[in-house]
Amino acid sequence: MGVDRRTALKGMAVAGAALLASGAEDHASKPHPAPSDAVGMLYDATLCIGCKSCVVACREANDMPPERTALGGGIYDSPISLDGQTRNIIKLYEGADGKSSYMKAQCMHCLDPACVGACMIGALQKREHGIVTWDGSRCIGCRYCQVACPYLIPKFTWDKAIPRIVKCEMCVQRIDQGKIPGCCEVCPRNAVIFGKYDDLLAEAKRRLKKNPNRYYPKVFGETDGGGTQVLYLSKAGISFTDLGLPALGETPVPELSQEIQHAAYKGFIAPAVLYVVLGTVIWRNKKAEAKGKEEKP
Repeated sequence: MGVDRRTALKGMAVAGAALLASGAEDHASKPHPAPSDAVGMLYDATLCIGCKSCVVACREANDMPPERTALGGGIYDSPISLDGQTRNIIKLYEGADGKSSYMKAQCMHCLDPACVGACMIGALQKREHGIVTWDGSRCIGCRYCQVACPYLIPKFTWDKAIPRIVKCEMCVQRIDQGKIPGCCEVCPRNAVIFGKYDDLLAEAKRRLKKNPNRYYPKVFGETDGGGTQVLYLSKAGISFTDLGLPALGETPVPELSQEIQHAAYKGFIAPAVLYVVLGTVIWRNKKAEAKGKEEKP
C-alpha cells in the first residue's frame, strides 16, 4: 500500500516528536538513581506458599483472559510462563539437594531500563513513580525490547490482529486511584508488598539483619543491573540465579540497547524515510485505537 503525501508528513511529524520523547541521546552508561517518587515491590520467597492468588488478581486488575493450558486440563487458569496473556507468574524451584522455593516473575521496573533504551520510538517509557509503561499508539512491533531485556519480560501477543507488548505495569491504573497493585492486595502471607522504593529497600535490609540464617545474604535489585524497583529476598542456601534471575553485576544493562540502536541506525541518525515509515505506523495505530474506542458500546 502506498503512502500519500499527507500521511507521510503526519508520519514525519509524529516520528520526530517520538524520537525526542524516546531520549535517543547517548546516556545509557550513566547510573540512574531511583526517582524521588519511586514506588516498588518487595517479594520475600521465604513467605510465599505458591497459592497463585497474585496471578489471578493480576488478570482481574488488568482485564486479562485466563490461560487454559494442558497443565490445567484445559479448564483451569494454568499459565506456565509469562506470555501475551500473563504479566505475573509464580514458578517453583526444586534443587538437587532437596531445597525448594517459589519465585514470582514479573517486570522488574529497572532504574535504567534496557527496554526503554532499545525502544527507538518511545513506546516504552519510565513515567510517574518510575513505573515502566507501554504506549500502544507508538509501538511499531519491532520487539527490540524483548531482545534487550535481561529478564526476558516483554511478551508479544502473536494471536492479535493488532499485536501488543505485554508486561507488568505495576497496576498503574490502580495506583492512580489510590489503590495498590492487585498482586500485593491479595497475597495472604504478604510475600509481596507494595510501597515507596526507599522504604522497601530499608525493610529488606532490616529482615536480612534480623534473620541472617533465614535468608540468602543479599537483596536482589539493590544494585543488580543498575538497580530495580522490584526487590527480592531468597531463602538461605538458594541463590537468585537458582530462582532464574540473571547474574548482571552492577553495571546498568542499557549499554546493550545502545548496541541494538547503533546496529539499526548503522552509526548515524535514522534517515527520513525510516521516520516516515515509523511515523505512519504510529499514526495508523492511533487512528485504529480511536476507532476501536468509538465502536465500543
